[in-house]
Amino acid sequence: MKSGLRPTAKHLVSLAYWPKRKRSSRALVLTIMLGAALVCSSAGQTLTVLHKFNGPDGDTPITGVIRDGAGNVYGTTKWGGSAGSGTVFKVETSLNEILLHDFTGTTEAATPRGNLILDSAGNLYGAASGGGDSACQCGVIFRIDRRGKWTVLYSFKGGQDGYSPGAGVILDGAGNLYGTTYSGGHTYGTVFKLDASGKETMLYRFRGGLDGSAPTGELVRDAAGNLYGTTSAGGDSICQCGTIFKLDSTGKETVLYRFLGGTDGSGSAAGLVRDAAGNLYGMTTGGGDPICQCGVVFKLDKSGKETVLHSFTHGSDGAYPYGGVIRDAAGNLYGTTNYGGDSDAGIIFKLDSSGGETILYSFRGQGDGGYPYAGVIRDSAGNLYGTTAFDDDGNCFCGTVWELTP
Repeated sequence: MKSGLRPTAKHLVSLAYWPKRKRSSRALVLTIMLGAALVCSSAGQTLTVLHKFNGPDGDTPITGVIRDGAGNVYGTTKWGGSAGSGTVFKVETSLNEILLHDFTGTTEAATPRGNLILDSAGNLYGAASGGGDSACQCGVIFRIDRRGKWTVLYSFKGGQDGYSPGAGVILDGAGNLYGTTYSGGHTYGTVFKLDASGKETMLYRFRGGLDGSAPTGELVRDAAGNLYGTTSAGGDSICQCGTIFKLDSTGKETVLYRFLGGTDGSGSAAGLVRDAAGNLYGMTTGGGDPICQCGVVFKLDKSGKETVLHSFTHGSDGAYPYGGVIRDAAGNLYGTTNYGGDSDAGIIFKLDSSGGETILYSFRGQGDGGYPYAGVIRDSAGNLYGTTAFDDDGNCFCGTVWELTP
């Protein structure tokens, strides 16, 4: 993507503009090899590359990672593997990578989307936007148990049941899964529930107007069973810049906010995080700064008032965030941007409760990875973990898994 070019909702799924190109780099403070790990320091933070993908083991991780109690990291890659259809991986604390599943495409599944989740029994759940039903190949919801057994829980048919999940799923205490599809339903996407037996219940079908269309982020669920999410399009009749919505337990949708495409933001590609007071936090990929239109970090209170916490300017502060944010106990937000920073290869940032931004790490795109699409997770010690979708190492350009230590 050229500097200043505003991404559209189409890019959120197709990634047609994917940047497979070399970048100029600026020297980091320190770059050393420790065993299989590359360690880099920038802005007072230490980034350790836990794994570099090489193609057969995965290529282009555009989703985030999760960790188990032992510190092992799990995630997916969009491409790579034996069929080029994506992988599910585990990176052990020893930095050994285990390929948990190699997608074969066609009737099995292809192109995993969204973050994985891990239940108390050690089962992994996720979504793939392609493959599945032999006639449609419209995507699946899958499970991988702790022994590595792969099970398709549901295969979308491409009609009223949905088409192409663009995000992962969430899990409630009863073992039900909740998620979205980017299209299907009434053409404009759906919100669905999948019980433990694999039975799908359609909770909502978007109409593509004021109610929104094309959801691409994970849902969040409150104690009362209400679901909250974003759409990347629809909403305001003029802008069609996306919405923030609430879906109650009866399937009634309430649009909490419609983006106007100005300084308030445009086109949210990721899910939300919710605090104890009911405030919602997230990011948009466009809108914000009038010149750059490079996205914002926002807060939405219970009354529906949006506050822009930060507008990205495509400078050192970053540009075009595609992942969501996480929030710590002190109210600080953490996330990544796909572009911006010292080498225009993306950043990891922290935003305090007043909106003050701290650049935790600026990717250079060579050796340390670059162009992160996903958000981050944080452990009890304050370490952050995530992926980059690209790494200009002169070989595979296949992306990395990283850890950032304060």
